[in-house]
Amino acid sequence: MAHDRFVEVYSQGVTNVRKIIVDTQTGVNYLLMSSNMTGGSGITLLVDADGKPVVTPIDADDPVAMGQLLNRE
Repeated sequence: MAHDRFVEVYSQGVTNVRKIIVDTQTGVNYLLMSSNMTGGSGITLLVDADGKPVVTPIDADDPVAMGQLLNRE
């Protein structure tokens, strides 16, 4: 079964929105920010304390793991 390439795994806020988006092919996490007050938005790579990309383990052969990732929306 085909899945969306990008899935939202976290969302915070209504006016000033912050979301974490995961690429289901690479596991790379991105931070999306949007503000209704200024009409602006931006996206950036989410990094850990060492400056390395945050990567969610992706195992397409494990239906439980993929289900947990895809059902976080």
